[in-house]
Amino acid sequence: MIEVKDIRKSFGDVQALKGIGFTVREGEIYGFLGPNGAGKTTAISIISGLLLPDSGSVTIAGMDIRKEGRKIRNILGVIPQEIALYEELTARENLHFWGGLYGLSGRELHDASTQVLEMVGLSERADDPVSQYSGGMKRRINLCIGLIHRPQIILLDEPTLGIDPQARINILGIIKSEVSQGKTVIYTTHYLEEAENLCERIAIIDDGEIKAEGTLGELTQLVGEKDLVTINGTFTSDQARNFLEGVAVDHLEDNMVRVLVSESSAISRLLERFFTAGVSVGEVSIKEPSLESVFIKLTGRELRD
Repeated sequence: MIEVKDIRKSFGDVQALKGIGFTVREGEIYGFLGPNGAGKTTAISIISGLLLPDSGSVTIAGMDIRKEGRKIRNILGVIPQEIALYEELTARENLHFWGGLYGLSGRELHDASTQVLEMVGLSERADDPVSQYSGGMKRRINLCIGLIHRPQIILLDEPTLGIDPQARINILGIIKSEVSQGKTVIYTTHYLEEAENLCERIAIIDDGEIKAEGTLGELTQLVGEKDLVTINGTFTSDQARNFLEGVAVDHLEDNMVRVLVSESSAISRLLERFFTAGVSVGEVSIKEPSLESVFIKLTGRELRD
């Protein structure tokens, strides 16, 4: 359904994308997981035709984005990270405006607006100005804009950013419903739990590169059955290196070491080496094999807002 090959994009001296490629199958939810600034929004903008890549290609439903962009946009629904609403207009007026840009009119536009308003549970507030809406309500109407023309492919860029848990659950439920009807979705997020619970396959993206791709099970196999243990304290990397013989070290620097262990007794033995040498140990954290531990292993840092 969607095939991306070696797309690159720079803004001045900043390389936003460094040659990423992936394929999205029809009817699946494909996730982009990464921190802010990783390249997720740039990738979505290129796939949607809003930006042209410096090099590489994007093919959607057999059509080249450079040559048949207009046809592609007719089957795409794009929900941007930034809320694209006119605050002084009502929700219904916003939908009529955006629906008209997709070529809807008359009874078809009215019915489509009514349908998506019912879908997001805002029929009773449809004729109130958007300026009176909460953040979660605005996010739901923003979602409606991308769905009003019933697209085959839906691109969502951080659609739950900055909203309360109940609104997030509502939006995720709508997305799952769309996929159950055969829609294809690309979903970007920096929320680990969203990627784990929603996406069939996940690409971990950081610094403009895809570090790994696969199902949740395939990704967690990258760290095997081992726990990821982080030890913080007051020690140099040379001091810590003396205690790490026979231990699988994932990362080592002054005052912090991260190791992979397969049993809890190994953690105790390692800490005993620190204590016996009189080295100060502060916080010790243990992460079981998970998407989070995969992200840390691949990028060297935790995924934060």
